[in-house]
Amino acid sequence: MGLLFRKWLDLPVLLLANVVVDIEVLVISWLNLGWPRHRYTHTLLLGAAAGIALGLAAFPFRRLFARLMNLARIPYNPRLWKMLLSGILGAWLHVAIDAIYHFDVRLLWPVKGKPLYGLLTHRQIKLACVAFFVAALIPYIFAVRAYLKNRSGGGNLTGRQGTGKS
Repeated sequence: MGLLFRKWLDLPVLLLANVVVDIEVLVISWLNLGWPRHRYTHTLLLGAAAGIALGLAAFPFRRLFARLMNLARIPYNPRLWKMLLSGILGAWLHVAIDAIYHFDVRLLWPVKGKPLYGLLTHRQIKLACVAFFVAALIPYIFAVRAYLKNRSGGGNLTGRQGTGKS
C-alpha cells in the first residue's frame, strides 16, 4: 500500500505505525497485568491518536528515513501531512487485521461489539498477508526503477526528491 500510494503516504511511518500499536501488547505481557493484551491502541479511536503521535514524533527524523529509503532505492519525499496520514492508516490497518484475528480487540471502543472477529480464518489471514507481501514486490520493482532512472537522468546525488520540508 505504501509503495503504491507514496505520493500520499510516508512508507517508513506507515510501517512503524504497525509496530507502535503493539508496544501496549508487549507492556501488558511483560508486566503480567492480567488484562486482555489488545487494549486501547487496538481501537480505531486511540489507534489514530497513536498514529498521529508517531507521525509528529517521526517528522524530525525525516532525513534519517530519507537515507534508509535511499538504501532501499525508493524515492522519498517526506511531508508532515503524509507522516500524520500514514501514522493513522498504518495503525488502523494493523488494528483491522488484529480485529479479525484476535478475540480481545475492541475495534470500535468504547462500543463493545466486535464486528470483524472471525470474518476470516487464521489460515486465510496468513495467506492474505503472504499474498500481499508478494504483490508488494511489483510496486517495489517499479519504485527502484524510478529511483535509478532519477539518479542516472541528472537527479541529485542522494536520490531523494525534495528537501523534506513541509
